[in-house]
Amino acid sequence: MQSNPFSLDGMSILVTGASSGIGREVAVWLSRQGARIVAVARDAQRLEETLSQLHGEGHSVEVFDFLGGSDVSAWLKALSRNGSPFDGLVHAAGVQLPLPIRAMGLDHWETIFATNVTSGFSLIKAFRQKGVCRNPSSIVMLSSVMAQVAQPALIGYCASKGAVESMVRAAALELAREGIRVNAIAPGVIKTEMAQKLEGLVGEDAMAAIERKHPLGLGHPLDVAYAVNYLLSPAARWVTGTSLVVDGGYLAE
Repeated sequence: MQSNPFSLDGMSILVTGASSGIGREVAVWLSRQGARIVAVARDAQRLEETLSQLHGEGHSVEVFDFLGGSDVSAWLKALSRNGSPFDGLVHAAGVQLPLPIRAMGLDHWETIFATNVTSGFSLIKAFRQKGVCRNPSSIVMLSSVMAQVAQPALIGYCASKGAVESMVRAAALELAREGIRVNAIAPGVIKTEMAQKLEGLVGEDAMAAIERKHPLGLGHPLDVAYAVNYLLSPAARWVTGTSLVVDGGYLAE
């Protein structure tokens, strides 16, 4: 029995969306817990800022665009050859892109799904390749409470996060025999740039109403990072195929 089953000491973790918001906070927190981080995003300058905040040594950054048409499996295979097999994957990259139905075109819809769903599938498929991950290992996908409830102008976001949670359940069943656990985290509204953009769309009064729906107030990126820590750690060795809600009581209303 481990003395600290929540420890990530010595683990190698890939974190996408690590240039800002939840992804950056997750990368920083996991590094504080002893993990070696490979931080992934599209913005090289912001990634370097993340790298400067990581604790410990051996971390690296990778500029990668999941919408750019590159082979995700080949890329991840090369990463593992250059470093070492991964113990965990956190897919925090995603978009919200609020827009009412009457104004949404198919291209807008497809961008949301490509970013939030297809990229996740590509990573799951790539991660399970021989030599890319250890046995056991853990995948954590970022979902949202919007997978279960809804807000106006978020039809694409809600649908994509519902798809993420269904994908997680199916992948968990299929990959259990390979020693890979697959879970999601469903946050409520977190104080990030994405939340600021939402406020700019709906206005201060509507945003205040959304905040009141969270009995414990709006969340912080670190609240999500703590949950990610748990799902990556040996403490969650019997947890797979689920979505862990971290929402300040939003869904209890």
